[in-house]
Amino acid sequence: MLIPIMAVNVEVEKNGPESTANLIRRFTKRMQGAGIVQKIRGTRYFKRDKSENVHRHSKLLRLKRQKEYERLLKLGKIQDPRQR
Repeated sequence: MLIPIMAVNVEVEKNGPESTANLIRRFTKRMQGAGIVQKIRGTRYFKRDKSENVHRHSKLLRLKRQKEYERLLKLGKIQDPRQR
């Protein structure tokens, strides 16, 4: 399930002799209040499931490599690591 992230404008203006640190603090609070931080953190490590076609393709590749490995073992071109 993909969660669309909508653009939300959060605007903070400096009030007179307000320090920059306080301005950043207010901006951070507005971001949290708008729910932007929670949305981003929720989708940060989201990983989509692989489709059936991708699973099938990877399995076919695995089988192909295995057959080639067994063929090379039979021909004596490579040594079986278990017999070393």
